[in-house]
Amino acid sequence: MHINISFWILFSFFSTPSNDTPPKLLWSDEFNDELSQREWTFDEGNGCPGLCGWGNNELQYYTGDQKNVRVKDGVLIIEAHKQEMKESSYTSARIKTVAPNSWKYGYIEIRAKLPEGRGTWPALWMLPDSLVYGGWPTSGEIDIMEHVGYDPGVVHGTVHTLDFNHIKGTQIGKQRKVENFQTEFHTYAVNWTADEIEFYIDGEHYHTFKNNGNGLSAWPFDHHFHVVINIAVGGGWGGAKGVDENIWPQRMEVDYVRVYEPLLTTYHKTFFVKK
Repeated sequence: MHINISFWILFSFFSTPSNDTPPKLLWSDEFNDELSQREWTFDEGNGCPGLCGWGNNELQYYTGDQKNVRVKDGVLIIEAHKQEMKESSYTSARIKTVAPNSWKYGYIEIRAKLPEGRGTWPALWMLPDSLVYGGWPTSGEIDIMEHVGYDPGVVHGTVHTLDFNHIKGTQIGKQRKVENFQTEFHTYAVNWTADEIEFYIDGEHYHTFKNNGNGLSAWPFDHHFHVVINIAVGGGWGGAKGVDENIWPQRMEVDYVRVYEPLLTTYHKTFFVKK
């Protein structure tokens, strides 16, 4: 882990003597050791057959090779290369937490430095452990952070459900400009409860998706989800303005992934400030 993490402190304007404990840490990976296969698994291939390009016409072939995914100097590195592999022109990696490392509700925070350049499409997100209500998007998707390289520094937080998704053009999300997204680490987080999903960047709240009470087609977020980390190349969104062939390799670095109990009280709705 980067040493500067020790200079971040948990702070609140609303602490009280009877309610002054931080939320319980449920699970974390600080990436101080090699990537554990007890904690993570790899998605591999190009999504074929069935959903070639992983459903988004993406150009990468996901591998578990050290070239594409590794831990070094306390950070997880996901790295995309311009490299022919089978039917694909690029290689990259997509990893996900392994059960029982999945959660129903929680405050999920990831500290990351993003790749840059036209055609990159990094994501920090969550998918359901099982398609309990049916295939995508019926069982839900939570996108903690997405960034497309042709729109540098604009970070998106979004959810997808049967009622609200990008295929229909009804997805609900918001964006925020993040300076130095490619040279500095920033924290991307969601606070997920039975009533809402709040989105944060560097501890600052910028978007809330609420349970509108209209049933599972609007709110399927009442079951276990796991964390997914990847860099896609091109695709319907990431490649909307083409892919710059001269920028590779590109990497995303992840300092940590931490999952806490959901922030249910005024005190627990805290933010991080630099000392």
